[in-house]
Amino acid sequence: MMNEDSYEKLAEALDRLPNSFPRTKSRVEIAILKRIFSPKEAKLASQLTRKFETAKEIGARVNEKSETLEDELKRMAQRGLLWHFEYEGVSYYRLAPFLIGFYEAQLHTMDHTLAHLVEEYFAEGGAEGIMKPQPALHRVIPSQAAFKTDWIMPYDDVKKVLQTQKTFSLRDCICRVQQERLGNRRCNFPVRTCLSFSSFERQPRPEDISKEEALALLDEFERIGLVHTVSNVMEGFTYVCNCCGCCCGILRAINEWGIENSVARANYYSEIDGDKCKGCGACVKRCQVKAISIRNGVAVVDTKRCIGCGLCITGCPTGAAKLHKKPEAETVNPPKNFTVWEDERLRNRGII
Repeated sequence: MMNEDSYEKLAEALDRLPNSFPRTKSRVEIAILKRIFSPKEAKLASQLTRKFETAKEIGARVNEKSETLEDELKRMAQRGLLWHFEYEGVSYYRLAPFLIGFYEAQLHTMDHTLAHLVEEYFAEGGAEGIMKPQPALHRVIPSQAAFKTDWIMPYDDVKKVLQTQKTFSLRDCICRVQQERLGNRRCNFPVRTCLSFSSFERQPRPEDISKEEALALLDEFERIGLVHTVSNVMEGFTYVCNCCGCCCGILRAINEWGIENSVARANYYSEIDGDKCKGCGACVKRCQVKAISIRNGVAVVDTKRCIGCGLCITGCPTGAAKLHKKPEAETVNPPKNFTVWEDERLRNRGII
């Protein structure tokens, strides 16, 4: 009974985070937590919040020795269950959200059972509860080759951001891994497409790549038709997801669950010149949110559905597709940084 209570308290703590972790009638979310956290880990994690704290501060609150607690916190952070950073030799920890958070760290534990539990959770309202509140978790970065360089938004120039970073790594996409475990994967896109980076030097890791490789991969992912998405902030994002509409949870929310604002759309829109369009359908195949269709032999964009990714522009053989900047009145800038994003999200959810 005590173990069960720890998981209930952890679910409640996760739902108090800005990202949210909504409860379901079937309590499938508890089954997910049991697959990922041990009872002891659940009890400790349930005591944490979005605030970064030292082991000493946490220990004083949970009545445990900080020396013993430090080891446990570090082990949990290494598994992605907590977020962690060091400053002047002191480690700080906070509770990681489910999505985007410790779910993405489950590459080695994502078996058939966990994949089904996650799918059930999303279908029972987990996707809506996490992806519908605003600001959205992610925002779209348009294909860099689709831009006119004189009007690109500074926060959309991801290549410029990569140029300033010091370490880079490439990992498998948890969404495609989950769909593979289910036997539901419908695309043949590469699995290893999650690009992360940091402005800090660190010890080398097996998944590390060079800056040149990272920039080349960005171009390659655009070429094959994947949508770039990043944290929905202007400053401080540290990864680029390269998403497809059949596996990526955030784009599936648009395609399958009717959550139109599950991702913050880019401040651009696509338009196709009917005189130049040959109706080849290349843009229809490349659009990951089904915003383009062929009518009377030419491609037409549903601007209400378009997320401004620019894949139709980079894949058009006749140059009929163009990316336009939205009028200033329609421009929605992302929150300045992650702290501002979290505060806005909590206010919009009625928590603060």
